[in-house]
Amino acid sequence: MKLRKVTAASAAVLALAVGATACGGGKKDDNGSSGGGHKIAIGIKFDQPGIGQKTPQGYAGFDVDVATYVAKKLGYSADQIEWKESKSADRETMLQRGDVDFIAASYSITPERQQKVDFAGPYLLAHQDVLVRADDTSIKSPSDLNNKKLCSVTGSTSAQNVHDKLAPKAQLQEYPTYSACLTGLQNKAIDALTTDDAILAGYAAQAQFKGKFKLGGFKMTNENYGIGVKKGSDLKAKINKALQDMVADGSWQKAVDKNLAPAGYKNEPAPKIGEIKS
Repeated sequence: MKLRKVTAASAAVLALAVGATACGGGKKDDNGSSGGGHKIAIGIKFDQPGIGQKTPQGYAGFDVDVATYVAKKLGYSADQIEWKESKSADRETMLQRGDVDFIAASYSITPERQQKVDFAGPYLLAHQDVLVRADDTSIKSPSDLNNKKLCSVTGSTSAQNVHDKLAPKAQLQEYPTYSACLTGLQNKAIDALTTDDAILAGYAAQAQFKGKFKLGGFKMTNENYGIGVKKGSDLKAKINKALQDMVADGSWQKAVDKNLAPAGYKNEPAPKIGEIKS
């Protein structure tokens, strides 16, 4: 009887050990990296054409190309990437929890965000701009937005910034999505759409909108896109090196041209690592 009790206890311990091994294969280290190095989790936008978009064919956009290049330099092939949607409001939390190894999602570097996470880069200098109809010659400067219907998405401060600082008579219109703003712009329900120029270029570069819109080129703000990592992560230095390599071998410019140039986007030169333009 005593022997049977010992055997039963041993079996229970063995079962627990096997179960722990089966569930622990994806254990992450302090930087959020998979211990076995078999997968890397990367946060991107799923709904920004030209930047980061989930499509029936997979994932596409400038940020996707940058992230894929970086992952390769870190030792991961494209099929070892686990893409995770990183909505703007969730990005810091995802990094702090270790849900992702890094985030490339039109993620502007700001002092407030730097208190919570670290940033590699910047890898793109974008600017707040406007998108107008291709045949509209009435909007040549930000002040021309006075008495015009200016669209931005609900919750964004872009249109309000223009109203407060540059065109106090602009008529602000809030739509639920950028796509809805584009439809309104196409139908002349609104006169201009505002957000980062890279985001605007991505939307305008879609096949169904080709040749219908143009960027104002106003450069109303500087938006330094960086790759977010967990605070204190040693990935920051490795990603910075990968970004430098991407610029040096021409892959960075190819990614810009492929994803954003079809809308007439004229990019700034690749920013130097650590150089944040206010």
